[in-house]
Amino acid sequence: MAQPSNSDVCEVICHDEDKVRRLRPKVGEVDGLAPLFKGLGDETRLRIAHALTVEKELCVCDVAAILGTTVATASHHLRLLKSLGLTKSRKEGKLVYYSLDDDHVRQIVRMGMEHLAEGKGNA
Repeated sequence: MAQPSNSDVCEVICHDEDKVRRLRPKVGEVDGLAPLFKGLGDETRLRIAHALTVEKELCVCDVAAILGTTVATASHHLRLLKSLGLTKSRKEGKLVYYSLDDDHVRQIVRMGMEHLAEGKGNA
């Protein structure tokens, strides 16, 4: 692992007691949020989520065709997204349709796309 450059770390070890006391309990508020980002952290699942921001609802076969994958692969990713609370599904006859669970997920994906368009998404 690369060593941090001097410009990346403080040259003396100290901290602001007031900020630490105020923020330490707040960082625990993110507990339970990591699965959301884990779900979107896979490129295939993120592509599915993005497709579902463009088209409100897609059947499993549509997703597979869009991604160029098998129905089994698309179904696997959709089930995982559903188990993480990012998508929901409904069955109509022999078809299963998926959509994003709510507008929050849509906003997260759109904001990420905007960030990428600004050239800030590539590290």
